Amino acid sequence: MRNKAHYVMIGGFLGAGKTTAVARLAQSLSDRGVKVGLITNDQGNELVDTAMLKSRGFAVEQIPGGCFCCRFNSLTEAASKLTEATRPEVFIAEPVGSCTDLVATVTYPLRRIYGEQYSIAPLSVLVDPIRALRIFGLESGGKFSEKVVYIYLKQLAEADIIVINKIDLISATQRDALRKRLETEFPKATILEVSARNGEGLAEWFAAITESEQESRAAMEVDYEVYAEGEALLGWLNATVNLRAEKPFDADAALQSLAESIQGTLRAEGAEIAHFKMTLSPEGGFAELAVINVVRNDYVPELSQTLDEPVTAGQLVINLRAEADPARLKAAVDEGLKALAQAHSGLAVELDHLEHFRPGKPQPTHRFTS
Repeated sequence: MRNKAHYVMIGGFLGAGKTTAVARLAQSLSDRGVKVGLITNDQGNELVDTAMLKSRGFAVEQIPGGCFCCRFNSLTEAASKLTEATRPEVFIAEPVGSCTDLVATVTYPLRRIYGEQYSIAPLSVLVDPIRALRIFGLESGGKFSEKVVYIYLKQLAEADIIVINKIDLISATQRDALRKRLETEFPKATILEVSARNGEGLAEWFAAITESEQESRAAMEVDYEVYAEGEALLGWLNATVNLRAEKPFDADAALQSLAESIQGTLRAEGAEIAHFKMTLSPEGGFAELAVINVVRNDYVPELSQTLDEPVTAGQLVINLRAEADPARLKAAVDEGLKALAQAHSGLAVELDHLEHFRPGKPQPTHRFTS
């Protein structure tokens, strides 16, 4: 690798599969003997992604309370902490899925202010192909309102590399249609097709972001009023719940039923889910974690990590983002937790932490246009 630490940022809208891709890249580098540090980011606290990545043995720092652009000093402090602890050769940063303008507010400032410490990789932006096909009108299905779509399209507009993820879930015809549309709309970007889940196409992409540096070009224009209005349409909910039962219960099945309950409530109310993740860590378990994901209203909740045995106690972490009033998200979660307790006799459900809100207006620490 280089004398400088290499900074890799993997962006993309909520539900694009960023965390799975980050874990894959980190594991690939680690297998080659490269020291890696991960930086996660969220508008709130108690991030599922952080827990999942730590459960796989990676060194992780989390930046809560705002996007990288608005927490730039926290971003560099996180890198310093990781440097002191493990001296990473590569930093992999996963920004908030509703954040854009990352080139002007993060990668260019890093290069200008900290250019002696970091080399900067091309910016990758992942897309969920089903979501993208719907947003571009190539297929029917639930999608977001115009100002949320503004953020989605701006993310793609600033990408050096657009990565069509989850290609294992779509047909060759769908892949071809989406690729052609992206090439037409964003001619300056390199378009790659991968499956972070099964590994298809990852070698080419990983080589592109670990063996090259971002080229300087004029940053895109962003209407921060529209950007702020788009983010404000999204409801954000993070919760931590303690579970304790009189007899062992199937944690994987409990997560599945809870996810289906909350998803069903929101779907009935017409609230479009952007991303909904939960983890359940058993009491006394060492790095054990069940993880479930929902990325659209019509997506079947999927367990990406499971527990081998029933549990009697554990901690549930809920991250829910949807285009909806935060109060509606809280009501759906409350209803789901109540149903969970009723379905498992003797199960005590205790809410430990809850925050639900709309993101505030982005206020970048720095913004360099080249």
